[in-house]
Amino acid sequence: MGALADRFRTTFLDTTLNLMPIFAVVGLFYLFVFKSVPEDLLSLLFGFLILNIGATFFLLGLEIGIFPLGNNLSNEFLQKGSIWWFAVFGFFLGFGASIAEPAIISIAQQASDATAGKLNAFVLRLLIAISVGSVVSFSILRLALGWSISTIVALSYFALLILLYVVPIEIVGLAFDSGSIATNVATVPLIVAIGLGMAAAIKERQVLRDGFGFVSLAVVAPIATILLYGFFSLDPSEVLQSATNVSEVVEENFSFLGLLKGISLTVFNLLPIIATILFFQYFIIKKPLSNLKGVMLGLIFLIIGLYSFVAGIRLGLFPVGEMVAKMLLEHGNTSYIYLFAFSIGFATTMAEPALLATIRQADSMSERRINVGVFRILVAIGIGFGILLGSFRLVNGYEIYAIITVLLLVLIFLALFASKDMVAFAFDLGGVSITVITLPLITAFGIFLATNIDGRDALKDGFGIIAFANMFVMIVILGYSVILERFFGAKKSR
Repeated sequence: MGALADRFRTTFLDTTLNLMPIFAVVGLFYLFVFKSVPEDLLSLLFGFLILNIGATFFLLGLEIGIFPLGNNLSNEFLQKGSIWWFAVFGFFLGFGASIAEPAIISIAQQASDATAGKLNAFVLRLLIAISVGSVVSFSILRLALGWSISTIVALSYFALLILLYVVPIEIVGLAFDSGSIATNVATVPLIVAIGLGMAAAIKERQVLRDGFGFVSLAVVAPIATILLYGFFSLDPSEVLQSATNVSEVVEENFSFLGLLKGISLTVFNLLPIIATILFFQYFIIKKPLSNLKGVMLGLIFLIIGLYSFVAGIRLGLFPVGEMVAKMLLEHGNTSYIYLFAFSIGFATTMAEPALLATIRQADSMSERRINVGVFRILVAIGIGFGILLGSFRLVNGYEIYAIITVLLLVLIFLALFASKDMVAFAFDLGGVSITVITLPLITAFGIFLATNIDGRDALKDGFGIIAFANMFVMIVILGYSVILERFFGAKKSR
């Protein structure tokens, strides 16, 4: 128990540090720009506490109960040479992790609210999960067969570019945001571990060139799926936005009936990933669980963590995003909107542990030297400018088609000319760096701005900011790689 308590304490401190940039940026704006104190301050602080506790339990649950099982199953499949069963396992693992992803749950609910239920939150989550599962399965086969990830990524984004001009504009921002958040706290560690483990185990594969790419394709597939879903199911004329009500959230989540309903729903959300691992463990690999107590404890932690995390987002991050947007609009200086957008993106990205862990893993396992500090700053700059660009588009009412078209063309161009061992890594960093902490705040921030600026639409204009951040990271990393290699001849190997 002592070791578990130490891990809980360390994880809790890490999640607290992840929240500190938000406190710092929001606090500085209230102190020096708004010169006031946030409304419902105690409720917001309570929400952040619940969020912090939820994130701690959720991460520990993954670490104790799910990740060891997933990694063990992956190793078993590779040792047996059962690549097709491995691909089937990959589908259900990607599906199960995505359906329980807190960021996906939150943005699906925001989309449902913004369309008065015309876009069903569960259907959105289901489509994203199916897309991610399919991509994980395909990526396992792709890596085993040695297909070029850079070519596949370039073709995928070109296909998105064509699809962009077929679907209604109202669904574009939501679709690109959904893809950007499809890989996050639950999915990224699982699928990155599968890719890197396969690349290290298979001869004639390189970790940096072949091991990455799972995340980038898991971003593209949900975008295309949600574009098609909106095309067939959405009536753009029926859109409204219901603001977050703190008292309603407290009643819904912390009354006895609300607690019972919420926990039951959380168990339902986690069933796919639990069922996947148990089925393949007992019926395909045919081996008993090696650490049943640890698995059970991990599952209990997951249930507590996921429920608390989602409740904390609704109590803390959504209201903060709306309140800051409201104060910035009342202040009347759009420059402060852009300053807040860049600051919150840069600061939270610099504190994101998953990003740091991914870059360090790439540096330690690949044949090429990766400067961890430089790449971390580059990603933070990309996120900051991406959120700034999304906010600029929203405030000025520019059509999302034109900007996404330019960004996609730049990405395709860079993917074709950048070093092949950097393409998948750069595209994966775009998916890894969008933090589960930043997502709800920026989504609420964008939707509130779109709802309260004349001539803007909650669905058409409120979503899309996260997508710009995702694409800007890829552009910055690929651009940096091209400049170093084409103009300075820099390509450091070990």
